Amino acid sequence: MNIIITGAGRGIGFETVKHFSSMKGNRIIAISRNISALKKLSNEIPVGKNNSFIYPVSADLNTKGFEKQLLSFILDRFKKIDILINNAGVLVNKSIQQLTSEDFDSMFSVNTKAPFLLVKAMLPYFNKPSHIVNISSMGGLQGSAKFKGLSLYSASKGALAILTECMAEELIGKDIKVNCLALGSVQTEMLSEAFPGYKAQTSAAEMAEFIVNFALNAHKQINGKIIPVSASTP
Repeated sequence: MNIIITGAGRGIGFETVKHFSSMKGNRIIAISRNISALKKLSNEIPVGKNNSFIYPVSADLNTKGFEKQLLSFILDRFKKIDILINNAGVLVNKSIQQLTSEDFDSMFSVNTKAPFLLVKAMLPYFNKPSHIVNISSMGGLQGSAKFKGLSLYSASKGALAILTECMAEELIGKDIKVNCLALGSVQTEMLSEAFPGYKAQTSAAEMAEFIVNFALNAHKQINGKIIPVSASTP
């Protein structure tokens, strides 16, 4: 499988890369601003083990033209894409009175615009069939519990969920399935930033295992769906 994962440098994204790399025959392009942990992980995989490879690449998804840089890197390593996981996210925890225009732009740029730009750039290179998995949040799910300080984060993730539904409808004829996972609390650095002191029931490794299985298999039965994945509130 040829797999691309954004936000792969830590937390759920990093654990997802680890899980895919432990399987046979996966080639993973792992995108993050900081790729030091990914480089270390790549070097720890014995040459030829499971015939799986990790290709770390540093990119800032809030930078104009990032998708062109990434597309060049991707096409140098494989010509077809089986799975794209849009996992990268920015969270700023502030009250509405404290939030700025820059906060708005940063969160919507990475959480919503970047997945759109990546899919658009990669569209001619998806395999048939292929699966796009957008990682949203329970905070972006209509009717779910909401929390102070997360208004723009939740709104940007809600926009990603709607974008998923629209993409799925547009790409039906191309045999590209698009689904969205609305994650609940997972013990990551981002959770600690949003809810200091809170301990989640689910670890990043456990959620990564779920995401990997979903990315590999769910598109055989479902398309254009927003799936809540949460054992608690938050």
